[in-house]
Amino acid sequence: MTHALHAGPAPAGWLAVFLLVVIAQRVAELVFSARNTRRLLAGGAREYGARHFPLLVLVHVLFPVGLAFEVLVLGSRPGEWWPAWLALWGCAQALRYAAVRALGERWSVRILVLRGAPLVRSGPYALLPHPNYLAVVLELLAAPLIFGAWRTALLVSLLNLFALRIRIRAEEKALGIDAALEQPGEEFQHSRLR
Repeated sequence: MTHALHAGPAPAGWLAVFLLVVIAQRVAELVFSARNTRRLLAGGAREYGARHFPLLVLVHVLFPVGLAFEVLVLGSRPGEWWPAWLALWGCAQALRYAAVRALGERWSVRILVLRGAPLVRSGPYALLPHPNYLAVVLELLAAPLIFGAWRTALLVSLLNLFALRIRIRAEEKALGIDAALEQPGEEFQHSRLR
């Protein structure tokens, strides 16, 4: 398998399978998020940070497009470190789905705050303040590097970091979290949705 990814023409077949997996994941996540969003809004949740949401969508659209372009047009090829990048991508997936599982019905791609609900402190949230965002950072770095697409890894990662800076500030403000202490603010205790 190592030899197949190192030699010859662009790994178009591997790339197609990988992108199908990523796209299937995103579609399933959007369906799950939409269902949770409807339920949360019906339960009185309020949305915050909607203005920056298109920037996050842009990041997640540019990622597969950039990866495909760099591999199929620019000719990027997997390097000898591709198994390590694949392992890191797999770890990022495990962390992301552990965060989704911990949040359960409160997970959404939107920032939705339910007054009175305690912050989630189970699963990876017991150890990390934003495990889902860390997982996405690792994923967007590692996935392109599996295929040697360093330009996509760099550009998408930088754009993602910019978007996450805005996102995390909006989320912590909405949740009333003192960012220095990672404690709920005195006014409310909200549900953490990321």
